[in-house]
Amino acid sequence: MPTPEPNADLAFAHHDHTHCATGALTRAEAICAEAGARMTPVRRRVLEILLEEHRALGAYDVLNRLAAEGFGNQPPVVYRALDFLVDQGLAHRIQRLNAFTACMHPGEAHQPVFLICRTCSTVAEAEAAPVRKALDVAAKGLGFAIEGSTVEAIGLCPACRVAA
Repeated sequence: MPTPEPNADLAFAHHDHTHCATGALTRAEAICAEAGARMTPVRRRVLEILLEEHRALGAYDVLNRLAAEGFGNQPPVVYRALDFLVDQGLAHRIQRLNAFTACMHPGEAHQPVFLICRTCSTVAEAEAAPVRKALDVAAKGLGFAIEGSTVEAIGLCPACRVAA
């Protein structure tokens, strides 16, 4: 299994984003090769678009980019690519925004907490273990067994807090 990128959690911090995105793309290609999954040119380009920034993008934002680059302008093109990336653990769907973001921990079994800036849509993946533990305790008290969860927290990133 690939090793995690040391700066993968730095969506809100200054970092070498080219290195960050290149590392994630390299890991994504290795994961697909290991799984026998085909990283087509469209799938690769969609992942590259998601990796350009630590932001959530709607499917139509991605589609507009693909269409401008000659990859086609039909919604199924982008939705199939996004579904593939999510299924392979290379992207996450941000429910609240009806958008997608590149996974910064591809190849790792994880359920992150998404920290989403309401102003600039930057998304960071935070460790979910403490949140999951609290959810499990609350659920246990009600006799409920959690099988899966997605936690999305909305707020302001450091840059937008300073600008506010």
